[in-house]
Amino acid sequence: MNMLKTTMLLAALTALFMALGYTLGGSGGAIVSLLVAAGMNLFTYWNADKIVLKMHNAREVDASSEPNFYGMVANLARRANMPVPRVYIIDSPHPNAFATGRNPENAAVAATTGLLSMLGREEVEGVMAHELAHVKNRDTLIMTMVATIAGALSMLANFGLFFRSNDRNGLAALLAVFIAPFAAMIVQLAISRTREYGADRTGAEISGNPLALASALSKISRAAQTIPNPVSARNPSAAQLYIVPTHVSEMFSTHPATENRIAELQLLAEQMGANQIAKAPRRSALDPLG
Repeated sequence: MNMLKTTMLLAALTALFMALGYTLGGSGGAIVSLLVAAGMNLFTYWNADKIVLKMHNAREVDASSEPNFYGMVANLARRANMPVPRVYIIDSPHPNAFATGRNPENAAVAATTGLLSMLGREEVEGVMAHELAHVKNRDTLIMTMVATIAGALSMLANFGLFFRSNDRNGLAALLAVFIAPFAAMIVQLAISRTREYGADRTGAEISGNPLALASALSKISRAAQTIPNPVSARNPSAAQLYIVPTHVSEMFSTHPATENRIAELQLLAEQMGANQIAKAPRRSALDPLG
């Protein structure tokens, strides 16, 4: 079902890309736009993880170089019944983490040294379980590809602003220039926010500790707004990768408000606690105490 939604979303954005190309350049523009969109989809599908990891100068670690962190991720992956992803550390004081890759068999998770030094072990487990949830739910591929196409729409729209024709189709071209990127952005934001809630819930179920993730989100949110992140400063689109985005207004954020996510996790913790009590064996009134 998730793959069907992914395919439909990419098809819709590709059609939007073609429509904008047709408005700006006729049938020839539509064909060129289709070819460009197809090329971007294929390139991003095979290389999304490499692009993101290189952007952050991430270094791969294993059980020998970082036994505690790698062992934690491997243990969480086993709990989630999924392959152990490649594990990376980013040398940065900015506290954050992300996941990338086209599927669970070709995935990677990364955390900054700032996050690892700031959080306790259970909080780090909560964060990495959240990132593994994105991999398990196959969110990483779709969000990277949507961001790529949405970015291309914006570039094409900017191109159209400067090179639109002056004939009677000029007004239509001008409308397409403004509407198409805005429509793509709205789709991206809606999908991203929904998937963040889903990753929070799945991650909490993997770690078994929703409150640890809630605590981590609170700490990361406060620190991430004050500690600089050179990568997102150079490339604002990278902000949608992180567990907590940085320096983005709530209206244009790909993530729900942190306080809303924390509230959902607190509710989940209450539900999980109630379920554990309900499943506990009931003691008969005739059973001896002990």
